[in-house]
Amino acid sequence: MPSPSFLTSQRRHSVLRVVFGVVLATISTASLVAETEDIFASVKTPWHGFDRYDFVMDEQTLAIKPWVAPGGEGDGIHDPKQGQRRCVLVMPKEAAPGHPWSWRGCYWNHEPQTEIELLEHGFCVAYISANATLKPGREWDAWYAYLTEKRGLSHKPAFIGMSRGGQYSYLWATTHPDKVACIYADNPACDRESLGRLGDLAANDVPLFHVCGSIDPLYPDHSAAIENIYQQFGGRISVMIKQGFGHHPHSLPNPKPIVDFILTSVQETSAPAPGYLNGKVKKTAFYGTQDVYENFPDDGADIAYRGPFFTGCYDRYQFSVPGVEPFVTVIAPKTAAAGMPWVYRVGYVSRDARVDLALLAEGFHIVTGPVPYVASGPLPEQWTAVYQFLVEHGFSRKPAMEGSGVAIGDVYAWAGANPDKVSCIYAENPIVRQEALNAQWSHRIELLVKAGVPAFHLYRSADSLPGNATRALEGSFRELGGKITVMTRDADKPSPVAAEVWSSAADFIVIHAGK
Repeated sequence: MPSPSFLTSQRRHSVLRVVFGVVLATISTASLVAETEDIFASVKTPWHGFDRYDFVMDEQTLAIKPWVAPGGEGDGIHDPKQGQRRCVLVMPKEAAPGHPWSWRGCYWNHEPQTEIELLEHGFCVAYISANATLKPGREWDAWYAYLTEKRGLSHKPAFIGMSRGGQYSYLWATTHPDKVACIYADNPACDRESLGRLGDLAANDVPLFHVCGSIDPLYPDHSAAIENIYQQFGGRISVMIKQGFGHHPHSLPNPKPIVDFILTSVQETSAPAPGYLNGKVKKTAFYGTQDVYENFPDDGADIAYRGPFFTGCYDRYQFSVPGVEPFVTVIAPKTAAAGMPWVYRVGYVSRDARVDLALLAEGFHIVTGPVPYVASGPLPEQWTAVYQFLVEHGFSRKPAMEGSGVAIGDVYAWAGANPDKVSCIYAENPIVRQEALNAQWSHRIELLVKAGVPAFHLYRSADSLPGNATRALEGSFRELGGKITVMTRDADKPSPVAAEVWSSAADFIVIHAGK
């Protein structure tokens, strides 16, 4: 008989038979109690080459006891008798550290390739009866307690949910957001109650992974809704969309992306908090959401994928700076570049901010300056206070300034008043109002030119808003001998030309602010 997963190598070679996963409450879950008989030997059956153990739960008392699976079930499972729940636990041949496990939300043994691969990586696989009438409730709580407290499994399972199984996974997970490692949902359904609690999952930094068919009728109101809401809460969600596929088939014939996501999620640890954080801190995830299209020959599908699992993810912090209202936002790179270069910008960083995403990959910090609730725009003295605070915490003394639209006026105003504190200016679709072009503006442009601060303006080719005032500012820059680059780009469609334009803008900032 293969040894239960949590036995040490020394005990596996012992002549003693060991009780399957019995753990003393006063001893850590890694400790074991040896017995001379294996009381579960009579209920063990094979499941895709691994040992399966069946249990039955009484719905009234929640008592769980070993159960002999009836003949004819094979690898599947029949619905339980009224008043009972069937439970299944499949053991790996060698347990992974921490005793990780996956929890199937519904439809046991349907497209099991992900779980089979997880077993190969040392995961246990668990299930409790679930169908249209057997929803998550206190029975699921009791099964979780049994596996974690009595069997020594990890306190954070990885959920696997297909269709209704996705709905049930989200229903339990959003009720217990601190007890979930991650969720893989496949063409999932979702109820309003769970949608309303997604913020709790995001607050616990639970990563999500969806595999969906592009023409699945559930997709718009369920998976897409989860994705949109979770992003707004700052949670991490990655998606694979099978082009032209409907609700079935679920999963992927080659489950490697799914398995890799689960392994990564279970094994990851939080990075230490940066030293510059101050006061009350809010942490969320920042990542791009641009689709990448690729043919997956093993799966016979063209798949669009997006999200942090594929493109990288960064920590976004909101925190307070003394004397500044209301807060400062910093997106931190995985590894800071030498000299701690950074971008000081006006306005929220959207997930399609390709220049900022490129700079994060280069080790830049992206800082959004404060705008008080009672003001119509940034207050220069507060921006200077933030600048001093960050410089004192190791940030470069000459950040790049960045803004878009009308907000570029605030960028030029602070930069012109502090030309010795700026390395360069980058503007997307800049709009300067005619009334702003006064003597003070001219003086500030002159100071920027004298300080050798270059500018880069990037327009959408179809955008008519910038107007004469913006062109006049650019003309003044040139007349005074300043360096300003002006480029246009077409609509936001993936193309080598568009990529080259974004790359030029990012390179401009790296060259001037990364010194």
